[in-house]
Amino acid sequence: VHRADVEKSLFKVLSYQAESAVAQGDFQKAVMCVQRCKDMLMKLPKETCYLSILCYNFGVETYERKRYEQSSFWLRLLATTYFEWDCSLYVDKALKAINLANQENLHPAGFFLKVKILLKTLAEFTHFEMSLDFCLNTAKLLLEHGRESVGFDFLKSVPERFESSPHLGKITLLHIEFLLQNKRELLAKQKIEEVIIGHYTGKQLLPEALNQLHIILWDRKSYSEALHWYNYSVSFYTPGQIDQNLAKLQRNMASCYLHLKQIDKAKEAVKQAERCDPNSIFTKFSVYKIAVLENDTDKVQILILVSIFVSLLAWNLAVQFKDSPEKMRDFFVLSYKLSQFCPSDKAVLIAQKTCLLMAAAVDLEMGRQQVTPSEQVGLSALMVFLPVGNFAKDPTDTLLLLYEFEARSKLNDPTLHNLMESVWEQPQIEIKTLEIIASLAMEPPARYPVLCKKALKSALNLHRKEAVIDAVKFSKCLHSLINISLPSGLTDLDTCVLQEVWDYFEDALSVISSTDAYPEMEILWLMTRAWNTGIFQYTVGKYKEAEQWCGLGMRFLNHLGSLKKTYEGHVSVHRGI
Repeated sequence: VHRADVEKSLFKVLSYQAESAVAQGDFQKAVMCVQRCKDMLMKLPKETCYLSILCYNFGVETYERKRYEQSSFWLRLLATTYFEWDCSLYVDKALKAINLANQENLHPAGFFLKVKILLKTLAEFTHFEMSLDFCLNTAKLLLEHGRESVGFDFLKSVPERFESSPHLGKITLLHIEFLLQNKRELLAKQKIEEVIIGHYTGKQLLPEALNQLHIILWDRKSYSEALHWYNYSVSFYTPGQIDQNLAKLQRNMASCYLHLKQIDKAKEAVKQAERCDPNSIFTKFSVYKIAVLENDTDKVQILILVSIFVSLLAWNLAVQFKDSPEKMRDFFVLSYKLSQFCPSDKAVLIAQKTCLLMAAAVDLEMGRQQVTPSEQVGLSALMVFLPVGNFAKDPTDTLLLLYEFEARSKLNDPTLHNLMESVWEQPQIEIKTLEIIASLAMEPPARYPVLCKKALKSALNLHRKEAVIDAVKFSKCLHSLINISLPSGLTDLDTCVLQEVWDYFEDALSVISSTDAYPEMEILWLMTRAWNTGIFQYTVGKYKEAEQWCGLGMRFLNHLGSLKKTYEGHVSVHRGI
């Protein structure tokens, strides 16, 4: 008796020490104390509940301190305590604790403990009650982690226990789904046929379960294989039944038949779709496809008018969704797709481009709002439906090109350089377009200095070809080109680079000499950059190059107006030095 009292007191002391250790952040000491408490449970079974509460509290406390690894440890210990205390009575609590632990920190010990609990549960399956969801989760865990034979055997035994449950179909669905995933198609067919027989003998699946079964059956890859499973799906509908899902099913079947060149069967499927859902635009598209194949001109004309009308529920709806960019974009894309069923005249082509332009603009704006480029998922949609057109003749195509360039550059698309090759070859490309491309090429997170330089050089060449050079625009373009070619603060520059930049300065002098409109501040900037480049060369012992660049800077000094006298004094002082 005295020994029992002492052990109870020791248990309390150890638990207090564990609480104190957790409060002080001494994880190792807390673990040691609780482990000793756990070892004493065989002699003190009544204290199990107290220890469980303690472990739970420790888990919550460490979680609140954002120590997720420690939190998961206490939850695993809690699950172990429940499991070893009385698995048949506390299995739900044990599983809840281990699930929480694994959510916080998926540790091998947590995974194996969960499997251990589930396998123990299976062994004692006949001795205690379990919920249907628990059984489903058990089966999923076994099937998803390489225990197919145990999992399938378990699934076979579950229906007997839940024969009266209206949700029994969940087990059947899981069984069919995993049979198909494991390529056991013959067994899956047998199971589906059992469900079909049950459907007509008073054992129907609940509507939600039946819809899920249709989804499973429709998720096939090849057309012929899809048709096989679609036929199973059709079996759940009685002759003459009208249902929108049946219309969708018949449209899918019609599409498969068309791909397999089975026109008569496709026509029959479309006919059934019309009976179930005649007003659906998708049904009308199916009718349209058949009419085109059969050269039914009257029907095609009617459907074209319908397409134009619907393309316009889609454009107007897009405009109305100003506060929902995703829906706005989706409706513009839908309008574009619908317009593809219209004749390819000029008006329709303009409408299609405008739809794409609007969709791209919305998509790109959503992408710009994202914090990091990896989150700019919306931009990838542009790369799916944006064609590169003859943008020189149409401003819409130009905008589409710029949107596509921005999307690809910010997504770090490796095909960007190939895309731009076709752009450089365009003879009528505008200067403004090239300058925007140059700007986008260096706009974070994008960084494409080679493309930026190429665009600016092309723009500069176009400026030179103009009858009268716009000195202000020329100066801005040249400024950007020199900035990217001659970064500030670099002293060790390649000779080729210096020669290239020297030519740009010579270009500037040529234009400055021929006009009075060149901005004075730009001339001052050119003088300063040339002079500083010379100074940098001097600091690394390249005296000849230093003299050349400083001399180049002096040539700009002569073209300064009101600032000339001020800077003559500065230059004279430096030359004296």
